[in-house]
Amino acid sequence: MKKIFLLLWLAACSVSGQAQGVFSTKTTTALQKVIEDYPNRFRNIKGDRLAEHTRTVDYHSRVVIAGAANPVITQYSTSPKEQFAWSCELARSDSFERARTTFQDLFNQISNTIIKIEGEKPFILNGKYQVPEAGKKLHAVRFELLSAPEAVLTLKVELTLQYTTEWKIILAVYDQEKQYDVAMQQP
Repeated sequence: MKKIFLLLWLAACSVSGQAQGVFSTKTTTALQKVIEDYPNRFRNIKGDRLAEHTRTVDYHSRVVIAGAANPVITQYSTSPKEQFAWSCELARSDSFERARTTFQDLFNQISNTIIKIEGEKPFILNGKYQVPEAGKKLHAVRFELLSAPEAVLTLKVELTLQYTTEWKIILAVYDQEKQYDVAMQQP
């Protein structure tokens, strides 16, 4: 019964989404392209090499969100296999209130987005929003992939609000098997 309800809901979202444009924002359009290339280990969106470290290599991402900074694909050389991550800084601000508002707007754009990878069934990015608190320097929303195909079972999508010397909002797509968060790696 649950599966039937989910399939009906997915079909309804697809029909209504087509009428209004499921990927109507720059963020979700770029996110769609990144997730589409995840099964290829980001091979089709990987640009020039930026930096090489002991266990990682950073590449420029060919998928760029207008207004975002540092679109990077990181290749992790860890055993037993290589893992990949895509991330970019969507916004930054000295004001917590502005950053919180932008974080909520970006969450609203991403949540319930329908993703379609060619040859696979569509799935939905679903997250639970919790209001960030100024006293916490890190707040993350990890999106669940509802009805995800096998090709993306290890995929994580995460939106992070973090404070270093200013508030930054980072979007990351990475292997779930990774032992640490990509968003924490950003300069």
